[in-house]
Amino acid sequence: MSIFTIDARDDTTMARTGTLSLPHARVSTPAFMPVGTAATVKAITHRRLEAMGYTLILGNTYHLYLRPGSDRIRELGGLHRFSAWNNGILTDSGGFQVFSLSNLRTLSDEGVEFRSHLDGSRHVFTPEKVVQIQTALGSDIQMQLDVCTGPDATRDEASEAVRRTTEWAVRAKGAWTRELEAGYAGYLFPIVQGNFHADLRRRSVEELVALGLPGIAIGGLSVGEEPAVFKDILAATAPLLPEELPHYLMGVGTPDYLLNGMANGIDMFDCVFPTRIARNGTVMTWDGRVVLKNERHATDQRPIDTECGCDTCRTYSRAYLRHLFQSGEVLGPMLATEHNLFFYADFMRSAREAISRREFSAFAARTMDRFTLGERERRELRQ
Repeated sequence: MSIFTIDARDDTTMARTGTLSLPHARVSTPAFMPVGTAATVKAITHRRLEAMGYTLILGNTYHLYLRPGSDRIRELGGLHRFSAWNNGILTDSGGFQVFSLSNLRTLSDEGVEFRSHLDGSRHVFTPEKVVQIQTALGSDIQMQLDVCTGPDATRDEASEAVRRTTEWAVRAKGAWTRELEAGYAGYLFPIVQGNFHADLRRRSVEELVALGLPGIAIGGLSVGEEPAVFKDILAATAPLLPEELPHYLMGVGTPDYLLNGMANGIDMFDCVFPTRIARNGTVMTWDGRVVLKNERHATDQRPIDTECGCDTCRTYSRAYLRHLFQSGEVLGPMLATEHNLFFYADFMRSAREAISRREFSAFAARTMDRFTLGERERRELRQ
């Protein structure tokens, strides 16, 4: 079952461009997926995302299962129809959210029992149930239930998480196969774990690849570890992934981490970063971040970025945007979100073009030099 083709490769890194073929979309990779946790990417419409060129967004099983409920979404035609999004949807299994509720959950080989953060009600996720929930949602790509460990986990805890994740992937595959036989058209990806131990990561990759699933994800990174640790573990893990599969690095979204991921052959990324910082008044440019709430923008009639073609930059000044945030107007986060997601779409498109020209290393170095210089200049202005 092949859902991915490689279109071009960089000469000096593992970066590649490709096409991911899904039931509802063809996705050009490397791709960044905006996060639509509760069937919406916060502060922006799906129509605007489509206009920017996004064809794959992320939803979250945990949140949608609790509210409004996967059965209700199925009754309403599935997540695509329910949310009026006609392109691809990847759903996270909810494992990360459940395992973040350390004081509200109990883990066993069978699955995980947890209490809702909404009303305290009791629920159980098993690998099979999570597949059934995501099938009800109609996900183009669904993720297995895995065990994610934090940066303070012991080696024994990390090893146990790998064991359970593999066993749960086997069970998830069985449930997914039954759903395929019943007419479901989406795909299941397993998730590599192993914390910050290269040998455990290798073991996890080997066990999961043996299942023959159509893609693979790296989980348990960008969870609070130092940047050097992130880079080392990614560099030790990514080359182990079969090149013919799409590679998904979960929860990564700052420009430096995206570039590092692409250099290691990663095809798919997701993160709340660009939309979350937008709601707090911070926007991204090729010259670093701009904090719109800063006083120096009070009389600045320039757009966020003179190079940007988004509606926000073509229409509004920094002074006006600062006013919106100072006044608590909801339009402020909406316009900042528009800009940040436009920037990310442009960033990924530029990276794909650089890879196709076999100039990715130069592009990455040039981009980070400019971004870092812009950040430094802004720090100096504040001093």
